[in-house]
Amino acid sequence: MGKDGSPDRGANDGAEMTISVRNTDTATILDMSGPLKLGEGEQGFRDRVRQLLEAGAKNLAINMAGVPITDSSGIGAMMYAYTSVKKVGGKCKFFAPSKQVRQILKMVLLDTVFELYEDEAAALASFLK
Repeated sequence: MGKDGSPDRGANDGAEMTISVRNTDTATILDMSGPLKLGEGEQGFRDRVRQLLEAGAKNLAINMAGVPITDSSGIGAMMYAYTSVKKVGGKCKFFAPSKQVRQILKMVLLDTVFELYEDEAAALASFLK
């Protein structure tokens, strides 16, 4: 327990989401780090996706390697990214999800909706097909 009586957080649970952006010839890559949960990154993720699309990005490759966990709000943010990119005629692909995130996506059957790849190279190559 913390000093204020609240439960102690795990190593990554209290971390804020950081998102860095890289551009390649094929896609704009979002490198995410931190939990993708309500109040912990999901709104920032939505905002960043919207900004990129407004700036003309079409294809997004989202690096989930640094995302230890997500919740229903985070899944909603992922769905927002996926549908928003489709609306502008682009493609949204997720790569390197943690085991926990992959299990959550499988549990809610979104592993059959989202394009999930093991690594960046596979995700980027899929844009060329």
